[in-house]
Amino acid sequence: MKNVIIIKIIVIFIFLITTISCENNKKVIKNNALALEVNKLNGKELLAQKCYICHSVTSKSHDAIIAPPMVAVKRRYLSSYTTENEFVEAVTNWVLNPTEENALMYGAVQNFKVMPKQPFNKEEIIKIATYMFNNELEKPSWFQKHFNEEHPNGMGNGKRRGKFRNN
Repeated sequence: MKNVIIIKIIVIFIFLITTISCENNKKVIKNNALALEVNKLNGKELLAQKCYICHSVTSKSHDAIIAPPMVAVKRRYLSSYTTENEFVEAVTNWVLNPTEENALMYGAVQNFKVMPKQPFNKEEIIKIATYMFNNELEKPSWFQKHFNEEHPNGMGNGKRRGKFRNN
């Protein structure tokens, strides 16, 4: 009789552990999916909060901006860095240490000067760059027409001037 009670207790104990373990696994899976979605939202939110201040998508014209639109930044970086890791690393390195020597967007440096160093932490920049790589970015209404005029043959049109001219 004692053995039967002990066996029942063990079976109930195993059942409870298994049930709790399965529920915890479901929670982990659900939390991981939520974390991925939150990470995506954080990248989008950080882009809006930290980048669109200068890289505005609501400007009325190219003459009304103080920095190139982020869609232009994305296009330029994608032309040199085609994998997500390369792209994220390159954007992160630029934002952490923006210098004329490291600039990819020569026309932007000529028009707007080098981006001032920002007090962003690396994790924020990585989230922003990851979001940029994996999502379509908003464009100012005038952007495509301006881009086509400035780059009739695609990226860059060989009009590098000053320090950026290849001699």
